[in-house]
Amino acid sequence: MTIEIVGISVLWLFLFGYVIVASIDFGAGFFNASTIVTKKNHIVNSVIQRYLSPVWEITNVFLVFFFIGMIGFFPSTAYYFGTVLLIPISISIILLALRGSYYAFGTYGTKGHKGYTLMYGVTGVLIPASLSTALIVSQGGFIRETATGSIALDYLALFTSPFAWSIVLLSLVSVLFISASFLAYYSNVAQDYEALKLFRRYTWLWSFPTMVTALGIIIEMRWHNPAHFEGLISLWWVFLLSFICFLESLWLLKKGKYGKSFIFVVLQFAFAFYGYGVSRYPYILYPYITIYDGFTNETMAYALITVFIFGLMLLLPSLYLVFKLFIMNKPYIRKGKA
Repeated sequence: MTIEIVGISVLWLFLFGYVIVASIDFGAGFFNASTIVTKKNHIVNSVIQRYLSPVWEITNVFLVFFFIGMIGFFPSTAYYFGTVLLIPISISIILLALRGSYYAFGTYGTKGHKGYTLMYGVTGVLIPASLSTALIVSQGGFIRETATGSIALDYLALFTSPFAWSIVLLSLVSVLFISASFLAYYSNVAQDYEALKLFRRYTWLWSFPTMVTALGIIIEMRWHNPAHFEGLISLWWVFLLSFICFLESLWLLKKGKYGKSFIFVVLQFAFAFYGYGVSRYPYILYPYITIYDGFTNETMAYALITVFIFGLMLLLPSLYLVFKLFIMNKPYIRKGKA
């Protein structure tokens, strides 16, 4: 295994961690807001608040590691992604700041303020949609050269592309599916059976749209990026394993084994996520950057890998303590259950 593959593998690990943790967080905010509209917030509010309170400030740690590592391992990405994604990523950063503010005001300020809760949920849906722009652009076809020789994002091609919208749609429905699956498990641990019934229904509701939109992306990829489509087809068995995990998660959900069901949801996305990553090898940005010609020098690479290993040694025990003391602490999550 080359140092370049080690570098991109480390980054992909942090990105996958962010996808799972942030999906639960974003989805929880959306469900909390949507149940206000449907007058069911009294069912889910206590469960969601007991989950969000310990974790809302640490969700973005994975994203920070990923962006720092991307620029450190692959410095040339700063020019390409920094230029064409300046506006979309700036919007994402603003939404992240607004989301944190709305949560703080809604939780620690005016208790029960519906406006703050609704905006917290709305921004949680808009963030994955805006962040997915980076994934869309990396597939190529959306960068144009200007008359001055610089590069720019082709917004017309972006907003009129079925492929782009299919990725945005997948980012939304997968967030809700992952979050609903976890919150069903969390409600069961909390012995909050009204919330469990509702989140179980949400899991079924968002499960099949997730698979349909994922299939739609593969179909659209055939015309948008034939080289990547061939890579996806060559790894068909990985995506078959992902689909098997999807079916197993639903079967376990039906049997009432919510913890195991969520584990298979994570495995489903792990197979799909890593299959997608391997299938686009060696490109980071079609057709401009590969993991080889955009890689940093060897000394910097080893330094970054060492720092990331120490970072994981600090992050993982911290996350374990958060889960042990708060998220999966039964006396804590059952507090206030009535």
